[in-house]
Amino acid sequence: MIPAPRSVRRSAGPGVPLDAATTLSAGPGTGTTERWLRLTLGAALGLSLPPAPESAGGPENTSGTESATGAENAPNTVRLRIDESLPPEAYVLDADSGRGIEIRGGSGAGVFWGAQTLRQLIGPEAFRRAPVRPGVTYTVPNLTVEDAPRFGWRGLMLDVSRHFMPKDGVLRQLDLMAAHKLNVFHFHLTDDQGWRIEIKRYPKLTETGSWRARTKFGHRASPHWEEKPHGGFYTQDDIREIVAYAAERHIAVVPEIDIPGHSQAAIAAYPELGNTDVVDTHSLSVWDTWGVSKNVLAPTDNALRFYEGVFEELLDLFPSEFIHVGGDECAKDQWKASPAAQARITELGLADEDALQSWFIRHFDDWLTARGRRLIGWDEILEGGLAPGATVSSWRGYRGGITAARAGHDVVMCPEQQVYLDHRQAEGPDEPVPIGFVRTLEDVYRFEPVPPELTPAQARHVLGTQANLWTEVMEDRDRVDYQAFPRLVAFAEVAWSALPPPAERDFADFEERMTAHYARLDALGVAYRPPAGPLPWQRRPGVLGRPIDGPPPNV
Repeated sequence: MIPAPRSVRRSAGPGVPLDAATTLSAGPGTGTTERWLRLTLGAALGLSLPPAPESAGGPENTSGTESATGAENAPNTVRLRIDESLPPEAYVLDADSGRGIEIRGGSGAGVFWGAQTLRQLIGPEAFRRAPVRPGVTYTVPNLTVEDAPRFGWRGLMLDVSRHFMPKDGVLRQLDLMAAHKLNVFHFHLTDDQGWRIEIKRYPKLTETGSWRARTKFGHRASPHWEEKPHGGFYTQDDIREIVAYAAERHIAVVPEIDIPGHSQAAIAAYPELGNTDVVDTHSLSVWDTWGVSKNVLAPTDNALRFYEGVFEELLDLFPSEFIHVGGDECAKDQWKASPAAQARITELGLADEDALQSWFIRHFDDWLTARGRRLIGWDEILEGGLAPGATVSSWRGYRGGITAARAGHDVVMCPEQQVYLDHRQAEGPDEPVPIGFVRTLEDVYRFEPVPPELTPAQARHVLGTQANLWTEVMEDRDRVDYQAFPRLVAFAEVAWSALPPPAERDFADFEERMTAHYARLDALGVAYRPPAGPLPWQRRPGVLGRPIDGPPPNV
């Protein structure tokens, strides 16, 4: 099983058959798992999973003890129950040939994660969309699994700005996350290279900002261009569908709208947002190459009001507690050259341009807090002073997270050197568009999210961890698959399982379990990197990457 559960106790017996006679008994609060089992597991095995007779289901169980009246007479029933004695995302899966299968969870989410474990116990056929062996009876072995996650934030960030992923691809990503018990989808929706979400009061954000005339192919040093327009965006109904689909899988969607840097697409759509006294913003277009654009938002009241309007519509679409505002890689060149920006620094009594960026972030920290939400941003939001309520995504190593946690701020650990899955997976010349440091499957498996420098009290500010997928060199779904898998599987185990220290983790055991898991990925249609290296069609010969030699810093 992956991620590795906390406890598995096996017992004798023939196991529990899943066949045409199998019924489903869903207690209150378990409706999302009930629907998922019928739609997903039922479709894969060709089973209807009708409701169990009331006598086999019994009353709601909230004590953790067996309360299913007549359960002994229902060996073909899968029972779903809330057990309030368990932590919210914890579950107990009990399979017994005489009593059927029961999944108890501390909440609907716990029950759902237990159902994901049930799916793995059945076999790779349970990961397909239709039966491949009609009439075959699958058997779940007699066992009891007790499990709970290590972290409450088990995230994946997907950048859809550099390369747009159509809605169906996003829904598929959510299914892949759910299969690995990941529960936070960080949706990177805006950047210099494209604005991907409909904002009704500002239609030019998508009319102009959602597409670019051409695209650099490979690293920005590459001489290759794809000479055709690239773009796309999600309508507000698309977003509602994505959020609802994620919620059915107990995944929170955290949207990111980047400010004040990484904003060239927005400025191309609304030139008045830029530093018009130093740049002819009316000549800007959506950026067609990679890197960090110098075109950033002007520190004006107009820019604040504009983005308040953006966030007002965003809050109606995303119920998530956290809203990500980016805050990273904000080039200060234009502010230094701009008389208007310098006058604003003086007017506000700020020390410098770093403090001006902090002013931007603090404004939206206050604005979001007043509306019952929490601001999260990349660790550059520490520069110039951290906003009082801000949570930090620590990407430039561990240092930003350590600083924030010591100051009493919550942190999500996502250090570039460990969990940026766009980085190459091997040294070999066949890796497609090799970017960054080599990060193997074993490297990711040995990642430890909690820095040893933190005290136990400080470590409690580490909400969890997140893997990031930046898509500059991932032009389609298969390229995203290749970079993410199988490393995202190792990451999911780090995020979920109560593992020993990195040096003591049993990678050989994980590799052995991965042997079975590759068959599940095959059934799901995941274009992962094979252990022996890329397949011929996964390579990108002649397309420059960005190799970096030497060991990465661990800061």
